[in-house]
Parts: sequence; structure tokens; C-alpha cells
Amino acid sequence: MNERIRTRIHVEGIVQGVGFRPFVHALASTYGLAGLVGNDHGGVFIEAEGPPAAVTALVRALRDRPPTLAVIERVSLTPVPPTGARAFTIAPSVTGAPAHALIPPDVATCDACLAELFDPADRRHRYPFVNCTGCGPRFTIILALPYDRDTTTMAGFPLCDRCAREYRDPRDRRFHAQPICCPACGPALTLRAPDGTALPGDPLTEAATLLATGAIVAVKGLGGYHLAADATDHTAVTTLRARKRRTGKPFAVMAADLPAVRELCDLDDTAARLLSGRRRPIVLLPRRATTPVAPSVAPGTRELGVALPYTPLHHLLCRELTRPYVLTSGNSSGEPIAHDDEDARRRLGGIADAFLSHDRPIHAPVDDSVMRVFDGAPLPIRRARGYAPEPLRLPWPFPLPVLACGAQQKSTFCLAQGNRAILSQHLGDLEDYRTLRAYTTELGRLRRLTGIEPALVAHDLHPEYLSTKYALSLNGVDTIGVQHHHAHIVSCLAEHGEPGPVIGVAFDGTGHGGDGTVWGGELLVADLATFDRAGHLEQVPMPGGATAVRQPWRMAAAFLHAAHEPAHGLDVHARNPAAWQAVSAVLAAGGPAAPLTSSAGRLFDAVSALAGICDRAGYEGQAAVELEQRADRTVRDGYPVTVTSGPPVVITSTDLIRAVAADLRGGVATGVIAARFHHGLAEAVTVAVRLVADATGLGTVALSGGVFANTVLLGGITERLRRHGFRVLTHHRVPCNDGGLSLGQAVAAAAQTACA
Repeated sequence: MNERIRTRIHVEGIVQGVGFRPFVHALASTYGLAGLVGNDHGGVFIEAEGPPAAVTALVRALRDRPPTLAVIERVSLTPVPPTGARAFTIAPSVTGAPAHALIPPDVATCDACLAELFDPADRRHRYPFVNCTGCGPRFTIILALPYDRDTTTMAGFPLCDRCAREYRDPRDRRFHAQPICCPACGPALTLRAPDGTALPGDPLTEAATLLATGAIVAVKGLGGYHLAADATDHTAVTTLRARKRRTGKPFAVMAADLPAVRELCDLDDTAARLLSGRRRPIVLLPRRATTPVAPSVAPGTRELGVALPYTPLHHLLCRELTRPYVLTSGNSSGEPIAHDDEDARRRLGGIADAFLSHDRPIHAPVDDSVMRVFDGAPLPIRRARGYAPEPLRLPWPFPLPVLACGAQQKSTFCLAQGNRAILSQHLGDLEDYRTLRAYTTELGRLRRLTGIEPALVAHDLHPEYLSTKYALSLNGVDTIGVQHHHAHIVSCLAEHGEPGPVIGVAFDGTGHGGDGTVWGGELLVADLATFDRAGHLEQVPMPGGATAVRQPWRMAAAFLHAAHEPAHGLDVHARNPAAWQAVSAVLAAGGPAAPLTSSAGRLFDAVSALAGICDRAGYEGQAAVELEQRADRTVRDGYPVTVTSGPPVVITSTDLIRAVAADLRGGVATGVIAARFHHGLAEAVTVAVRLVADATGLGTVALSGGVFANTVLLGGITERLRRHGFRVLTHHRVPCNDGGLSLGQAVAAAAQTACA
């Protein structure tokens, strides 16, 4: 009747920084158990003493109903002798061993904290740093593990007596909330001029006044600085564009709440859940014709990138300004987001008219995540704040610790060990020195926090990628190259837990091919370790190499040349005849100045330039993005395309160019041409996949690569393939673009090593 046992319990997963110790303390009280709970290098340790049924109930609760933010991966039990303890306590964290606990991402402000924020009677009324065990900064402030206040950037803010009482009170929702603070003991908001001079008045009110009168304000957020401007003020937005040197790429907008979003955009249930969830990404939504947002916020697109407030400061700004405001990364075009205060003033001083800042240091810079919605689920475009560094758990173990170094653009890296793959936050394009420095800094930081010491390093085959050069510079590890498009397909397989083989359709801008040409429109028969190139888009010259990426009109010339289609009667030729003549000479001569490419991205560039949509790209993928946005959604017919059975199967993309040219000469509307192009390509891909399936017997198709961020093409191909009985895998957890490439590299390299 009075039997007592004591069980040592170890819980692994995302269990630090999510209120797990207070949760266990409350459970122990409920079940009348004695013992202790604490953090260690690998997770949470518990010793529970009491009646066997009560201990069993506690263990069951740990597994079945953990805190909302927790992810339980493993619960280990070891019987130990009872000690006769009668109390349950939170023990000091155990340090000294190499860390391998998982790090929680930052979490949007919870409803309980928001209620306090706007309650005039509450001591945290209008305090921009209110948080609790269920919300607030995590990844961006963690210096080391185990997760305690003195291992975060809050270490420099000693608790006042009232906060200390809340921190120690098991009945309080701030019980052991490490970033806990209040106006008496926490960070403080400041408003300063670009030269650092403090500006008079309440910082928040004055910042909102500046925004309302057309100023640009740099705002320090969770993972770095943003640049804010009144989204309804065309002059303010164009001023921001000029200062930031961002000519055409759309800006994101922050709206106060879901009703405010509905005034700007069409909003379905999936998008509403994404916007209002704890991760709070930017979501790309169809823009309403009546939106008050200035057209200059998102030129060339029928969509708006919209976010809801995810920090108390954002909520307060929305309340003060009472209108949507641009909130874009705090950088000049091509640079990483600024997060250090002094660096931000140096880099943003020529852009911002004022700095709304605070004195809580940001340890890890993290940009905003960006999502689209496809097929009733998220389609990640950029995976960062709110998601990173949450691991992906795979159904197969890595045989040894792996580092995958990712690509040159939209760079991420991946650290993998056991069944976990930890994908870094989006870091940017490595050709910028600051981004490369941020890449190496974050890699070192995550290696220390996760305790993963790679024995195998995977990299892209392109010898000039700085990520490849970094991988090959490392000593004491084995390195392995992974073909770019195989890595894309494997990233899709990995997030679905599928080993393959599948028919992989990898469509992107460029990737180092295995035959000396530039790939980018590939059909692969692939599993995790191997692939065969079963088909591709027709190869055409790429005049000027990388220059053609920035000047889509060059690809228009190349495709017309390959199609033996004259340029007369087409505006793209008339707009710059001298340059056209020079490129035509390069195409006629051939050779290394015009390498062959099968790139789907370059095909989109050509059609966009031919149709008069985008001749010169101000940002990566601009021509393709604007072509998608111009497609008339009421059009259902597509251009006919020849698909040769091979092997390899070849999609004759010059057929599309001839059809586009004919419609342009016939005066067909641009939107109709864009739609017919998309539908024609989707039908051709479907025919090509069916030919590969006939030869292989495969019935599953994986779609990956940056072109599949285009939901018109993605939807067209998916719908057709499903109609023919194929099972289709698309991305929902990692980006289809190069931001997800490092996951595919890690899994492919491990699979190849296991097969060796």
C-alpha cells in the first residue's frame, strides 16, 4: 500500500526554453511526487519518487501531453533507490559535458502577455519586452547550453524583487522563464538619430509619428534590424527603395491583425493559421484591388508579403500607427541583416532617419521566414525565424556526423547526427563578404550548441561556390561532392521520409552538371544515394554566362537563335538593337562565352523578356516571378510542345518560344501568353514524366528546385500528374530553392557513404 519507487527520467528533444521544468514541477505536484528536475547538456533530467502509479502517470503525461512548444524525441527510464525525499524542486543545471540538447526557435508573443501589454493596470503595460515561459526570444539570445538566464543575452539584466518572485513561484506562468523582465529590471527602448543622439519624447510614440510623416525608421526586432516605412505612403516607400538600393524586389508589410490583413489581401484558412501561429512568417497572399498599400511596395506582382506582429514592440507600433507599415530586412541589397547596434548604425545610417532600438543584445541574426500556400499546406520560400534551428527528424540514421555546406545563393548549412538534421536559418548570398562571415560564424555557433563535430562534409560540385571552397578548406574530415539537382530531389525525399527511387523533376536557375553544361531543367531517376539523368529541357546557349542571369533579354536572344526564329517584329529586339547584335555574334560563334544550359529558370527569363515583362533583373528570379504574376488565371489552354522519347527524354522548349513569338506578333494579351506558356510547359513535363515512368515502372514523382516556388507551374504539373495516377511529393517543410539544398546534400552524402 505504501510502496515508493524512484525513477530517473531523461527527456530529449526540444525541451529547454519551452517551459518544460515548470511543467514537470506542476505535474509532480499534481501526482504528489517528490524529486527534482533540471537541464543538462542533452535535455531534461528528472528524478520522480512516490507511488508507482503516480510515477507511471507522470511519465505518460511527459510523452502524451508535453508543453505546446516542446518536441519529445525520447524518454529514458532508469530505476534508482528511493531517498525518502518529500519535496519536488528545480535543480541547478548540470554543465561540463558537450552539449547536444536541441535549441528552440523564437516564439511570437502569447495572448496572455498581450493582455498584460495593453492593460493600463498591469505593471508591464506598454512594456516592449514582455514574455513568459510560452513566448518570446529563444534562439536569438542563447549563448550556450544548458538553457538558463546566465547563458543568454539576458544575463546582464539582474531580476528585480517582483520578477524574482514570479520566477520562483510554481503557480506563476513566468516560473523559470529565463528572459523574464519588466520596466524596472529589463531592457529599455530608445529612439536615436543616425549619429546616435537620443531623440526627445517617448521612443515608441515618436517613432510612430516619424513613420506617419514619411520617415524611414530602423527597428530592432528579435533577430536583427528592420527598416520600416508607412506602407500607404508612395513617397516614403520609393525613398526607402532608393536608399536601400532595392529597385524592384517586393517589400513585406506588417498588419495589426487578421481583420487588417483581410483589408489588404484574400485570406484562406491555411494562410490565416500560418499568419497567426507561434512562428509568424511572412505569407505571400493575393492582393485586393482596393488595398490601401502603395503599388510601389510590391511592383510587378499581384501579391503582398504580409506578417502579423510577433514581438510586443511590433504590436505597439501597429497600435500607435493604425495603418500597415513596410517592415523589410535591415540591410542594403545583397548584405546580411544587421543585428549588432554599432554595425547597424554604420550600415543603416544612410538609409534610416531614426533608430528605434534597445539594449538587449542579439546573439544570432535571424531574418523573417517567408511562406506561400500550396495544396492547403505551407510552401516554404525562406526558412528562418520561428522555424530554425528546429531539427527535422528522419526515419533513417546518419552513419556518422555530417556537415553539408549548401549553395552559393539562399545559403544555409545543415548539421546532421543520429536521426536529426538541423538546418540553419537563411543566411543569404555568399558572394557578399559580410554574408560569408555570418555563415562561418553561425556554423561555428551551431556546432558548439549542438555538439555535432562532423566527420563527413558534403558540398556542391560547383568549384567556384564559396560554400564548396569552404568545405574543401576544412582539415581532418572526409569531403564528398553532391550534384546540385540530385541534392534538390533528395531534400524533397528527406522531408517526406522517403528513400526512393522516384522520378525527380528538378527545375531551377543553374546548377553544375555532370557533362560540362549548365543544368536546371532535369528529370532524374533518383534515390538517396544515386541518380540517372533520364531527361531534360532542350539545351540552348547562355550568352555571357552569369551575365545572362541579370539580363534576361540575352536568353530571349538565345532561345530565338536556337529556334531559328527571327527577332523582327518583336519589341525585345527593338529595345536595344546594338546590344542584340553583339549577343547574336556571340551566339553565332558559340564556345565558352555561350555555355549550353537546360535551365528552366533561363527559359522563364526568355519568355518574360520576349513578352516585355522584364528585360533586366534587379533581384534573383525577378523575370520568372513577374511572368507568373502576369499569367491570366482564366486561361486554360497551353502551347503545344514536342517531347522526344529518348533516352534521354527531351522537352523541346524552343516550341514554346515559337508559340510565344507568334502570339506576340498577333497582338495576343501578355496575360494570355504567360498563362499559355505555363500550361504548355506543365503539359510537356507531364508527358516527359509519363515516358520515364513507362521505362522505369516508377509511380512517385518529387518536384524540387527554385522554379517550383511558382504555384501556377507547380499546381499545373501536380494536377496533371495526379490525374494520371502519380503520387506527387512537394515541399512543405524546407524550401524548394537552394535554401533547402543543404538538407539534400547531407542525406545524399550519408547515403553514398553507407553504400560505399
